[in-house]
Amino acid sequence: MGADGNHADRNDGGAGPDNRPGTCSAQLNRRLRIGVIASIAHRTPPRGYGPWEQVASMLTEGFVALGHEVTLFATADSITSAHLHAEAPRGYEEDPSIDAKVYEGLHNAAAFERADEFDVMSNQFDFLPLTYSRLVSTPVVTTIHGFSSDRILPVYRAYDDIGHYVAISDADRHPDLGYEATIHHGIELSQFTFRPKPGSYLLFLGRIHPDKGTHLAIEVARRAGLPLVIAGIVQDRAYFRDLVEPHLGMAGITYAGAVGPVERDALLGGAFALLHLIGFAEPFGLSVVEALATGTPVIAFRLGSMPELIRHGRTGFLVDDVSQAVEAIGHVDSLRRRDCRDDVEARFTAEHMVADYADVFARIVSSGPSAISRSSRSGTPTRANRTDESLTP
Repeated sequence: MGADGNHADRNDGGAGPDNRPGTCSAQLNRRLRIGVIASIAHRTPPRGYGPWEQVASMLTEGFVALGHEVTLFATADSITSAHLHAEAPRGYEEDPSIDAKVYEGLHNAAAFERADEFDVMSNQFDFLPLTYSRLVSTPVVTTIHGFSSDRILPVYRAYDDIGHYVAISDADRHPDLGYEATIHHGIELSQFTFRPKPGSYLLFLGRIHPDKGTHLAIEVARRAGLPLVIAGIVQDRAYFRDLVEPHLGMAGITYAGAVGPVERDALLGGAFALLHLIGFAEPFGLSVVEALATGTPVIAFRLGSMPELIRHGRTGFLVDDVSQAVEAIGHVDSLRRRDCRDDVEARFTAEHMVADYADVFARIVSSGPSAISRSSRSGTPTRANRTDESLTP
């Protein structure tokens, strides 16, 4: 444990970002056999909504581009340059005939039945694959895409001694767990067009659910006297019916529905600002980074990972209530849209994310058997200790 009593990064020997464990270049540069376990809720990559599948796809394609041998475990309709192993014909969120429990069981079992074919496995599918991880000798690196509920914590605690956990933000690290690194999600910059001139509307982009604060975005837009475009899947239909739908068509408030990549890029880049008035400690916010990539500043509640993603007064504003959000809109013109794009290029690209994971994998694989059953936790919570040696096999 660290001096503060919390678990810190599992860098044996107390290695920090500039003090890596002693591994030779030959080990770091070896061609790895990597198994990536994606979610089967949606296709990989997703047609629309599907953040876990999107991250799994970017990692898979990135590892292939670096020359590693990669097998993606995903739905049969997935698109990848890696080897594809599929048990589920389609995503269970996209096809109601697919039984989630049945195909999750087949999906995870298939991956672990082939575990000895891989040097390392990347789990992008929440906690369930952990329950297989003690049955194999291949190290399993699990990305924790947030904690949907405290009820799932017992699984992470049970496998903490062998689980190589990656947090997607420092804010989402749980004090009961040890972590290999914090690695922020990255995006494919080529999918987002930088637009130097701001648009005239505010934008809400995300799941339409109370946690995401769609109704608050409506209130802010109304008080600011600006039109609002709402885009995203309706996840809570009662909430949409009661608190969102009655406002549509009034005061310039419109609903664009769930949007695909092209329309998403256009909406983000054409906005004056993105409103991200969440009601929970969000572990990460892909739409926040995507907005910044187009040059659009973000106004967000100061919760969860938002202080890690938004540079207050430079790429957006962190606020504590609706009144502060309305006030912040009056200061958006003082921000440079180029700064928003530059910050994403410096911190949130797919290339950065893939390189950080490649470093973690190389470190774990080169550590040998000790990486499978170690309990040493020293050092401080840091980013992955990437070096140029880890970028290519």
